[in-house]
Amino acid sequence: MFAQHRQIKYPTRVALVLSAFCTFLWTDLAVADWLSQERDLMGTKVSVELWADDVEAGERDIVAVLEEFQRLDLMMNPWNSSSELSRINREAGRAVLSTTPEIVAVVSRSLHYSRLSGGVFDISFASVGQHYDYKTGAHPDDGVLQEALPDIDYRAIHVDPKKQTIAFSKAGLQVDLGGIAKGYAVDRGIEMLQARGYEAAVVAAGGDSRILGDLGDQARTIGIRHPRKTKEFAVLMPLADVAISTSGDYERFFIEDGVRFHHILNPATGTSAAGLQSASILTEKAIDSDALSTTVFVLGVEQGLKLVNSLPGVDAILIDAEGALHYSDDLLRQSQP
Repeated sequence: MFAQHRQIKYPTRVALVLSAFCTFLWTDLAVADWLSQERDLMGTKVSVELWADDVEAGERDIVAVLEEFQRLDLMMNPWNSSSELSRINREAGRAVLSTTPEIVAVVSRSLHYSRLSGGVFDISFASVGQHYDYKTGAHPDDGVLQEALPDIDYRAIHVDPKKQTIAFSKAGLQVDLGGIAKGYAVDRGIEMLQARGYEAAVVAAGGDSRILGDLGDQARTIGIRHPRKTKEFAVLMPLADVAISTSGDYERFFIEDGVRFHHILNPATGTSAAGLQSASILTEKAIDSDALSTTVFVLGVEQGLKLVNSLPGVDAILIDAEGALHYSDDLLRQSQP
């Protein structure tokens, strides 16, 4: 039986809820100085909320953050043929390419998590992922899958941070940064607001969010969405100054003959990862929570928690295939009375 509205007494570390994965829960909030805007960017809803003494300046700064998301979206969208990432996917298998500092930073961090997880996190999953269409319910047959599967190999991605170059040693390899780019953009948004002197804000992109500060005299509460009941929450928790990301099997999916095909692929098989309905990760930065939520989702409960418990400053809340909740060791200890 799914444990609904489970309350966790978690020390003030973050407060948020986001999009399809989480939803903000506000109580008795003085709305006047809280400013917010939302746009469709990076294939999801991007929102920026902040507390501003100067409303006019606050509105300008929100727009600046959203424009930064748009800039990164144009750079890293693999479905936009004119994007830098599309150019890389077309040409990096044939030559060493000079690229942007942002691409180098995101790919370098991706490779860190590929090495950490033994390839469970692999941005070259797109070599197979490009053959799925979740809107039309299309998926690769066994022949296409077996032909494309060898091209999933993070070890064939070569990035040089000093020279700002990237190359692929497999001609058919394709990269998709969907499992980490939104987290990178969220961090950029928070960094921009911090540089402008803001002490309370939330930047969110789909299932990836980062909270700066809190509500002053009130806790900010986040709810992790129930994977099978869109208007219910599985967990509620007060949080501040933290990033949280949720990967779930319910955002982009279709069901065929009783089988759920979703967008979180296991790089070892090229098929949808099984064993979890959602994985929520809390870390200091969103680029890390974004990558780790995908990694842990693929690893499953036992191996996922083993990885999380080995990483300082990382917490996890997992919901398994039967709807049961699982927590990382630090969360369990901190939830005790």
